[in-house]
Amino acid sequence: MTKKRILAVEDHELLLFAIRDILQAENYDVVTATDGVDALEKMQTIRPDLIIADISMPRMNGYRFFEEVHSNPTWVPIPFVFLTARAEQEDRLKGKAMGAEDYIVKPFDPKELVVVVNSRIGRARAIREATETEFDELKQQIITLLSHELRTPLTSVYGYTELALEEAADLPPGDFQLFLAGVKKGADRLTQLVEDLLMVVKLDTGELQREFDLLGRVQDDLAGIVRRVALVEASKAADQGVKMEVEVPDSLPPVLVHEYFLGDALARLVDNAIKFTHTEEKRIRISGEVQEQCVAISVQDWGVGIPAAQVDRLFEVFGQIDRRKMEQQGTGLGLVIAQALVTCMGGNIDLVSSQQEPTGTTVTIHLPLMASSQS
Repeated sequence: MTKKRILAVEDHELLLFAIRDILQAENYDVVTATDGVDALEKMQTIRPDLIIADISMPRMNGYRFFEEVHSNPTWVPIPFVFLTARAEQEDRLKGKAMGAEDYIVKPFDPKELVVVVNSRIGRARAIREATETEFDELKQQIITLLSHELRTPLTSVYGYTELALEEAADLPPGDFQLFLAGVKKGADRLTQLVEDLLMVVKLDTGELQREFDLLGRVQDDLAGIVRRVALVEASKAADQGVKMEVEVPDSLPPVLVHEYFLGDALARLVDNAIKFTHTEEKRIRISGEVQEQCVAISVQDWGVGIPAAQVDRLFEVFGQIDRRKMEQQGTGLGLVIAQALVTCMGGNIDLVSSQQEPTGTTVTIHLPLMASSQS
């Protein structure tokens, strides 16, 4: 097993050698430096698994050295322990506030040094392994999801196009229209996938918030926006045999929104409700009301419901429930994007679900009232 490497930074030579000897006796590989400048030069050629650094040093003190280390993204995960003769609470708090993992006061017991180093090395290893496991699981999930979400529409586009080319000369107009509709359906699904992935990138870069800050407007026809979304989604509901009810009063107060953001978020919630309405009572309801400090727009279904322990996963990127049983559910980005859009507008989304009779899920968008509306 490869030895873990410790970088010890201390301007007092005898203490530096003592630290080296103590940790080498514990089977650590120890690299020494006499100040922050010397340590940074050493780190150009070696990457330590943990850094122990004195605070009071010539040329570059421990705090400045810490800042230099953390200015390099590849060094940020390295555990950092401050070593100092100062025992004042202010110094301890400053080190912890900067993000150092621990703080050892000189003179120290060699056992204390070993315990701190062992625990921080162990903790770093546990975090790294957990992160790697989560990353591997996410990669597998992305591969599984995207292979399905890409292959299904591509198969449709390719298949219908191939048939049309092979039989173009003898194809009746009605069949040709059918083939074109199949190609368009696949292309629409691919377009939606690309747009969703781009939306996630815009969320991550802050572009969504900047867009709202630029284009957000006070809307006094909130009911009209909701009804327009319901009208567009009604055909999807009808195709699935789902009845849609819209109960939104005309007198909803004005709110600051981006009409596209609100419409997109609401459409995604309605889409989900349609997908998961598999019970005998195939209906969904879109409603709106004024609450104490917000306008609430709810989408309620009487579908299969969601286990309480799984609700939070739905707001994670690619988070889905029982995908193998429900292959129609898509990429798992719908709720994530809807929540992001609503958050940009200063609102929030909550979800209440039950798998007990009566089953179903209600997802509600809360949009803050304008100041004049609250008074």
